Amino acid sequence: MNVIAIIPARGGSKGIPNKNIVDFLGKPLLAWSILQAKESGVVDEVFVSSDSDEILSVARDYGAIAVKRPDELSTDTISSETALIHVLDYIRDKEDADPETIVFLQATSPLREPSDVLGAVRTFNEKKVDSLFSDAILDDLCVWGEEDGQLKGKTFNAWNRGRRQDRQPLYLETGSIYVFKSSLLRSSNNRLGGKIGRYTMPYWKSIEIDKLEDIKLCEFYFRNQLLSFWRAKENPFQKEDVDLIVYDFDGVMTDNRALQFQDGTEAVLINRADGWGIRQIKKIDICQIILSTEKNSVVSARGEKLGIEVIQGSDDKKSDLLEYCKRNGIHTDAVLYIGNELNDIEAMKAVGIPVAPADAHPSVIDLAKYVTRAKGGDGVIKELSELLRG
Repeated sequence: MNVIAIIPARGGSKGIPNKNIVDFLGKPLLAWSILQAKESGVVDEVFVSSDSDEILSVARDYGAIAVKRPDELSTDTISSETALIHVLDYIRDKEDADPETIVFLQATSPLREPSDVLGAVRTFNEKKVDSLFSDAILDDLCVWGEEDGQLKGKTFNAWNRGRRQDRQPLYLETGSIYVFKSSLLRSSNNRLGGKIGRYTMPYWKSIEIDKLEDIKLCEFYFRNQLLSFWRAKENPFQKEDVDLIVYDFDGVMTDNRALQFQDGTEAVLINRADGWGIRQIKKIDICQIILSTEKNSVVSARGEKLGIEVIQGSDDKKSDLLEYCKRNGIHTDAVLYIGNELNDIEAMKAVGIPVAPADAHPSVIDLAKYVTRAKGGDGVIKELSELLRG
């Protein structure tokens, strides 16, 4: 792990109960920061530090590594730096690793994009700085202060204002993103030090959630500026795009494990929620089949129970799929294929909408247009049905 993201998210917020996991456009607030870090492409692992089991559960659900913070490091007087160092100690003790670069994200600053995390890390590397903060430029800020009972301009000359464009800009430290060397944090107990750089973001991205009214303001900007990216990412297809859904069996409908009895027969665990999902997909008139390399009565029984056709014992999934499509007049662009293993890849390449479970082989995930949050056997088809039905 060379570059890691750390998101401190203490429980027990006074202003907004459960602030770090309050609902924000359909997800816990914390989830957005985790997803932004993971989608940036420059973060090797995401860690969430919290004293709250509920917060840590949310962190795991969205793919972060949860680090339980002890009570003595969880009071409202403890600095974020203390929590960050605790995570570094955890990584050293548990993972025997020493990350070089830390990306510190504030969970209550959701107005950022994965490209902002990427841009901040790139700027940090290109400028060869020791630490960096995200900023917004304040080029027309008229701030007054009181000195000896008299009001005076602090950021401008009130008696000779001049033109706005002639004033020196000020840089607002937004608190959204910090990037720094782990060695700097340990030596100075500070996120900033040495040669400091900045990564500029639009001013509206500097808004953070501290009060209830901030939620609505942040939702407004997120909905209008950022949400379309995530909708396209999370649901790159509509029901009108799909004429056929093809399910691999093992690793999609199951968790890829089997029980073998003494007489040689096998049994698998299935998820009833997937049966519900298949029934929901039938309601929107999308054809569904199971395509499996296995030739097993378990597969046949499951297909019969669900009322969908089964093609099993397939030595060449791509050929069998193309033959099925030709026979039924289905264009491959309108086929959604969900598979998890290397023997699914060629078939997935042949269709318009390849999909993978969360625990699929990395090569399959790289190929997929959509990766479910659910793992194989854990409600993959239910999740798919919810996407298709909107």
